Amino acid sequence: MDEIYLTRSGYEKLMEELQFLKKDKRRQLSKAIGEARAQGDISENAEYEAAKEAQGLNEKKIAELESKLAQARILDDESMSSDEVLIGASVTIRDLDSQEVLEYILVSETEADYNEGKISITSPVGAALMNHKEKDIVEIKVPAGILKYEILKISR
Repeated sequence: MDEIYLTRSGYEKLMEELQFLKKDKRRQLSKAIGEARAQGDISENAEYEAAKEAQGLNEKKIAELESKLAQARILDDESMSSDEVLIGASVTIRDLDSQEVLEYILVSETEADYNEGKISITSPVGAALMNHKEKDIVEIKVPAGILKYEILKISR
């Protein structure tokens, strides 16, 4: 079983999602199945079939989350080095072509959310930044060419 590294907030977010699926979503789907069943013949009842399928997908998602959480290892920020890029670090970088300054938090694939500035350590940018230090210049091969970034700041 492979370990999944999560930040404390990432672990709590998955736990909240699991609780929602187990309590609220299960209740909603059970009610929908009951209402569809009350409409009569279930052998030709599209609402009943759709509700049963949604219930199956919900149970699958619950099982996946429970598995991830069972494999989860929460990162301890205090004991991790803050002078090199590691999982859980906030990294401020400058694109040397456009001079644009970007900030990312490096996380596991499970937590990655580009809209929140969280990139996976397995993504091209995340993987290239790993184990580098402030002031390092990092070249990253992407389909569009080569990106060059300077690491300005690393924090936790």
